[in-house]
Amino acid sequence: GDYTCTFTYSAQGGTNEQWQMNVGVSEDNLLFSCSVWRPQGKSYLFFTQFKAEVKGAKIEYAMAYSQAAVGGQSDVPLKEEEFEITETTVSHREGKFRFELSKLMIVAKTPRDEL
Repeated sequence: GDYTCTFTYSAQGGTNEQWQMNVGVSEDNLLFSCSVWRPQGKSYLFFTQFKAEVKGAKIEYAMAYSQAAVGGQSDVPLKEEEFEITETTVSHREGKFRFELSKLMIVAKTPRDEL
């Protein structure tokens, strides 16, 4: 549709890690979601930076995790100071980010067409 989600990053290490990205629009077309994660849970990549950007919608909610839920364990969120959220991006915070990322979730509101 009219929405895009782009994930850019730089990382070191890790071999053959499988990652997934999902994008979707709610039935009423009001919410756009974008997720990037490692289904195996924790990533062993050393992330030096990351940025997720949505186009065509404004971020309502976003969360980044150092560890994704697997085998009965919960997602482990990054500390608030490790990343920042704007209307259209979620990105690492220079000097505060601890280089661990295993999951990123964004829910954005689509612009409503006024009648």
